[in-house]
Amino acid sequence: MPPNKITFLTWVGVCLVLLTLVWLWVNPTFHTKKLLTTKAPELFNVCHNEDLLMNPGLNYTQPSTQIGRSDVNTVTNWNVPLVWDGTFDPAVIDDIYKSINPRIAVLVLAVGKYTRFIKGFLESGEKYFFVGFRVTYYIYTDNEKEVPQVSLAPGRNMLVLSVPSANRWQEVVLSKMQRAIDAIENGLHKDDDYLFMMDIDSVFRYRFGAESLSRLIAVLHRGYYKDTHRDHFPYERRPESRAFIPYGKGDFYYTAAVWGGYTDDMYKLVKHCNDKSLEDADNGIEAAWQEESHLNKYFLYNKPTKVLSPEYLWSDYDAVPKDIHVVRISQIIKNYAEVRPNGGH
Repeated sequence: MPPNKITFLTWVGVCLVLLTLVWLWVNPTFHTKKLLTTKAPELFNVCHNEDLLMNPGLNYTQPSTQIGRSDVNTVTNWNVPLVWDGTFDPAVIDDIYKSINPRIAVLVLAVGKYTRFIKGFLESGEKYFFVGFRVTYYIYTDNEKEVPQVSLAPGRNMLVLSVPSANRWQEVVLSKMQRAIDAIENGLHKDDDYLFMMDIDSVFRYRFGAESLSRLIAVLHRGYYKDTHRDHFPYERRPESRAFIPYGKGDFYYTAAVWGGYTDDMYKLVKHCNDKSLEDADNGIEAAWQEESHLNKYFLYNKPTKVLSPEYLWSDYDAVPKDIHVVRISQIIKNYAEVRPNGGH
């Protein structure tokens, strides 16, 4: 073949290769597949249904752009909902989410004398917590014999799992992250779409439902939600701790008694916080408020996609102010010195 023809065919081949590479680069389908392949968490086959489909026959009150809560803020500065009574229609929310039919997991620890709170937690949960939805209560305890039999509605279950006893209450709360990791890795991620972490010494007092659901859910701490400057939040202030948040930083102060989210996002959260707690332990330090300190550090740099008002975790010790129209779940009064292995509040 003449040399000029060889040169011509070579250039044609090079051009075809370059055109193919350009097509692959600009083709969005190629990039989507590549991202899904490389970014999906190894533990999960993630497929969240976020279609907000409503029954066309549902009757409900027309929403308004002019009428609503004016006494509280209902959106964060990163533009996610801050949920209060009066900011949602339960009929609309329930209709939408019942078509999705999510599976809800609740994980609690009942160690030592805290087993006495299981009955009240479960019985009140059956009255107010995601009524009509599929729910599984995961109860970690060191005394399975003291777990009471409670009648659960159809589609709702309880799993009792054994854990060691503890000499300090701080050990119990720090172990919450590890218990969540264990539950998820042992199959919770296959059975449940959402995971809530809660404290067993609480009772539900009003509807706690689908309005709370989101990818990553935080709850404002009742003690710091009004006008407290962030420099006065009880963040971990020692730079030696992995939970350290410097003065001048922070959004809100969140409670560790109620929080939740998608199971896969919760796995990332609890794995991160547990790892940081273990790093602290290796360095001979314990965060000021244990898992709550690490949770607040995580939420500072991994923003919640929904923030719940203190309606979603109040305390029977405190009077209820006017801006809290309803208390949905509340920590009950107890003798800390008597129920905790090493006393303390």
